[in-house]
Amino acid sequence: MSVQTEGTDTAGEPAVHKARVPAPPRGEDGGSAPSARRGAAAPYLLLLPALLATLILLGWPLVKNGMLSFQNLNPRQLIQHLTEWNGGDNYEEVLSGSDFWHVVERSVVFTAVNVVLIMLLGTLTGLLLARLGKKMRLLLLLGLVLAWAMPVIAATTVYQWLFAQRFGVVNWVLDKLGWHSMADYNWFGSQLSTFSVITLLIVWQSIPFVAINLYAATTTVPKELYEAASLDGAGAWKSFTSVTFPFLRPFLYATTFLEVIWVFKAFPQIFAINEGGPDHLTETLPIYAFVEGVGNQHFGVGAAISFLTILVLLVITSYYLRMVLKQEEDEL
Repeated sequence: MSVQTEGTDTAGEPAVHKARVPAPPRGEDGGSAPSARRGAAAPYLLLLPALLATLILLGWPLVKNGMLSFQNLNPRQLIQHLTEWNGGDNYEEVLSGSDFWHVVERSVVFTAVNVVLIMLLGTLTGLLLARLGKKMRLLLLLGLVLAWAMPVIAATTVYQWLFAQRFGVVNWVLDKLGWHSMADYNWFGSQLSTFSVITLLIVWQSIPFVAINLYAATTTVPKELYEAASLDGAGAWKSFTSVTFPFLRPFLYATTFLEVIWVFKAFPQIFAINEGGPDHLTETLPIYAFVEGVGNQHFGVGAAISFLTILVLLVITSYYLRMVLKQEEDEL
């Protein structure tokens, strides 16, 4: 490599001479093949610990559960340390019965109702946070964080006390307001009332996640867009549909996806409230798998139900993702 330098010849005219500049050592410019390969492999090496932890903590139990679902495992086999493979008998027993399909239908409806309420109320609360002043926003955020931080079993116990038949606060308030027939109402005596209490509990626990994250998402919307919409004569609803909602759409899609998973696999709230009662009418798929597997000590059948639960959840989430992707393609 060379550069040109100016000098002066014997006649006084400037002359141009070439000076040698040493080339940079190989690899210092980052263009060498070994260095490039190391740079390309670095992200995968950083992901390796997380992948290994996932395989150990999630993958191996899933494999063991799948193997268990093809076994006849009852107390006798456990005591005698026997392994009796029965092929697909457990799946045939579960899929041929009507109870499983009733529970699947109940689980899907329960998930849909809860997710719709969570996203609607959470979105409204998040938009309210964006509109409030600093002090009121801080107060509301504090209440949301406290509700979100409360342990699930503790929150479920509080709701059991609130809706207790004889000494519950809810029945006492309704009685004082004039609904005297509700003084000794048993909220956990029917399917609809039990699901109402469980839905109220799950929605109350889930709103903070949606609201706080949506409020954070609203802070990324440029204020110039609102000013431009206001100059065009757009009202509050028009500003929301034309400015706010397009920015929040990816967040709403992702949050809905997470809430579907969280509500569908909800176990402690339902089991702690009434253990899937009355008469197994509030059992969802996680409760049904636990009752059949651990409660009735049909561990192979319970494993088959839990594996089918995963498949049902995969079908629901894949259908939702397909709808989202199709809608995005249509918009493009």
